[in-house]
Amino acid sequence: MAEQQPEGETYTHGYHQVIVGWHSRRTAESCATFLLPRLRPDAEVLDIGCGSGTITAGLARRAGRVVGLDLSAEVVDAARAHADDCGLSNASFEVGSVYELPWDDASFDVVYAHQVLQHLSDPVRALREARRVLRPGGLVAVRDSDYATMIHAPVFPAIERWRDLYHQVATANGGEADAGRYLLSWAIEAGFTDIEATATTTAHTDHEGRTVWGEMWAVRAIESDFAEHAVNNGFATRDELQEISDAFRQWAVQPDGFWAWINGEVIGVCPSD
Repeated sequence: MAEQQPEGETYTHGYHQVIVGWHSRRTAESCATFLLPRLRPDAEVLDIGCGSGTITAGLARRAGRVVGLDLSAEVVDAARAHADDCGLSNASFEVGSVYELPWDDASFDVVYAHQVLQHLSDPVRALREARRVLRPGGLVAVRDSDYATMIHAPVFPAIERWRDLYHQVATANGGEADAGRYLLSWAIEAGFTDIEATATTTAHTDHEGRTVWGEMWAVRAIESDFAEHAVNNGFATRDELQEISDAFRQWAVQPDGFWAWINGEVIGVCPSD
């Protein structure tokens, strides 16, 4: 069941077990590579939209203190359990909104967010709130996908339809499916300086990658909150979603199956004003 969102915000993906499982595969090494070289061992870090806490744990191994924040109490509980399993005493977790961070001004050295801003109706407001809790000279580090860059082969028309449908659903929910390309603009508008923008690709080109990605979306296409939003908004029928689900499973077993997309990445400095 989806968590209640702040101020009418809607999380397009929801918290289906396959989504939580997918998020649990994320690591700091794969998702925060652009930040790690600039992460001091004594840094105090806030990971907003931390999910299951696997990235948070990786950051905690490299920093002085890390706090993970997520809107879902259930997910936060899972993140705490993961940190405990990893034996991390410098990682803690809180439930809360990115728009109203429950910390004083200048509380952190780094604010990190992975695949969060794409779901927000006002990402600049969230970045300004991140700036508020950063110390002068602190860093904001954000990374988001760009769904329009998602390519696959062999090409399945139903998967092409899924990409268009995902954009429809995300837009209706107030989000931006192609957030990766806008991170630089949003960071400038939020008042960060000395901004560095980069991009990396994510690819699924081997048997394991195809299997995990294909099966995950085969389930999400018919069972997750995404499916409910698509049907309730009149963007797709259940039969169409089933066709999409079937196409993902068919793509996943292709020995030459290829999938890739671009992630935008931005690091900005909190000014001393």
